[in-house]
Amino acid sequence: MSAYIVPAVFIGVLLTSLFKKQDAYGAFIDGSGSAIKLMTGVFPYLLTVMTAVEVFRQSGVSGVVADFLSPAMRIFGIPKELTELILLRPLSGAGALSVLQNVFTTYGADTYIGRCASVVYGSSETVFYLSTIYFSQSDVKKLGPAVPIALTATFLGSVAGCALCRVL
Repeated sequence: MSAYIVPAVFIGVLLTSLFKKQDAYGAFIDGSGSAIKLMTGVFPYLLTVMTAVEVFRQSGVSGVVADFLSPAMRIFGIPKELTELILLRPLSGAGALSVLQNVFTTYGADTYIGRCASVVYGSSETVFYLSTIYFSQSDVKKLGPAVPIALTATFLGSVAGCALCRVL
């Protein structure tokens, strides 16, 4: 069934454009051109965030910070083994996925730590990556409380997720 969704949407768009007598090809070309302009505008921001995350992770600083913060995380019911995942997830999906894979390899996917890691990864977002994309292309220059609220929500979601994994 899912193999037919994309072709069905594609055919639906073409039929709609024919019915409304609009130039589907021209609209596609215009959209492609604006996507390239968007990527050239966003690329420097993305490169900066991705480079900073890799330096943070590869230098070992993320592990040191995770070890330092793990006693505080335990107060909130988050296992020490997930501290680095919680630190990296707002920064990088790929970096967090690497940590998640390491958790699965070390502890297994069906353990409390593995289930909790799955919930943390699946229910959180790459806050800084998304902020980079959205705010680099908007007129908003003062982020105000957007990033702190998103980080707080991510952390509270992790706490709630680990609590649910403990009960279930």
